[in-house]
Amino acid sequence: MLNFNIQIPTRIRFGRGKIEDLGKEILNYGDKVLLVYGGGSIKRSGLYDQVVQIFQDNGITHVELSGVQPNPRISSVRQGVKLCKKHEVHLVLAVGGGSTIDCAKIIAAGAGYDGDPWDFFTRKAKIKYALPVGTVLTLAATGSEMNPSAVISNDDTKQKLGTGSPVLIPRFSILDPEYSFTVPPTQTAAGTVDIMSHIFEQYFSPTPGTFIQERLAEAMLKTCIHFGPIAIAQPGNYEARANLMWTSSLALNGLLSAGKLTDWATHDIEHEISAIYDVTHGLGLAILIPYWMQYILDEQTAPRLAEYARNVWEIEESEDIIAAQAGIKKTAEFFKSMNLASSLSEIGVESKHLAEIAQRATAKRTLGAFKKLEYQDVLNILQTAYGVVAP
Repeated sequence: MLNFNIQIPTRIRFGRGKIEDLGKEILNYGDKVLLVYGGGSIKRSGLYDQVVQIFQDNGITHVELSGVQPNPRISSVRQGVKLCKKHEVHLVLAVGGGSTIDCAKIIAAGAGYDGDPWDFFTRKAKIKYALPVGTVLTLAATGSEMNPSAVISNDDTKQKLGTGSPVLIPRFSILDPEYSFTVPPTQTAAGTVDIMSHIFEQYFSPTPGTFIQERLAEAMLKTCIHFGPIAIAQPGNYEARANLMWTSSLALNGLLSAGKLTDWATHDIEHEISAIYDVTHGLGLAILIPYWMQYILDEQTAPRLAEYARNVWEIEESEDIIAAQAGIKKTAEFFKSMNLASSLSEIGVESKHLAEIAQRATAKRTLGAFKKLEYQDVLNILQTAYGVVAP
């Protein structure tokens, strides 16, 4: 295990009715809020009215930025920054899923920066200051409610890039599983895969001696496998939604990556796909992960992939390569059982863009840590994932 530092300062208010604490939380930082949200889902569910009533009851004034899209755009960030500066906002409140939260984080950073917030993603500027951010979570997926990272897309440059800073960690997050009851089956499935992918990127690591991190990761994976299908079949099942929501937060708050080298190759590849095609992140990952697993399987990686197969899927096979292959097959079958696509062609990706995606993914770096991937490796994975042959 490697040396590490960790601090997880987000105050979590988890469970039914915790929205009642929102006013008190906001007033710890001021009484002027930028409310950031996506489409009409929070209005249809009644959550929007609850939040606005809490503002009124606590003497909180607010301005709004609505219409934040999945794969949030830098254009939305720029609008939010203008609102923060014009109205001298004290806190940015995201009500929604990971896209809304990511957008809110970069708005909060941009509010204290004189340049263009896209500078944070091109490394022209570092994020050293941000307004306080709070969240009311409605979708279990990204873990952004409890971490320092954000991913934003730029339509003009066809880029989807990530950045991070400790000052972006939300000060508080309200996690009421009931707010995820109305999430449609496809989004629930994609969110479950998103959670699992975060775990995979940290679980499949070349760092030895991280027993506790691996057992935590396996428990989280088993939680997703158990409760994901239940949440799809029974959208109002509180325990299923609660377990997925808490796993989402724990999967990417630093616990699993502490003391380890982590991989993130599939994320880097998928970001290039969704930058061009604007696909749902979890859907793209569901396609790539099994093909990535199959491609990187060799004598060196087989023991960890076999450990995953045995401990998560309960595969009883002594030969590592065979056990690993069985685990990969189980993974692909699980994603398909949630009615997710299993090839890039199914989601509209065109073969003519595969080389470009591979080139962009590897333009500035070799991908991965568990298994290093160069341009040709990424292209091979994409070409295989483009077809319909099971991994």
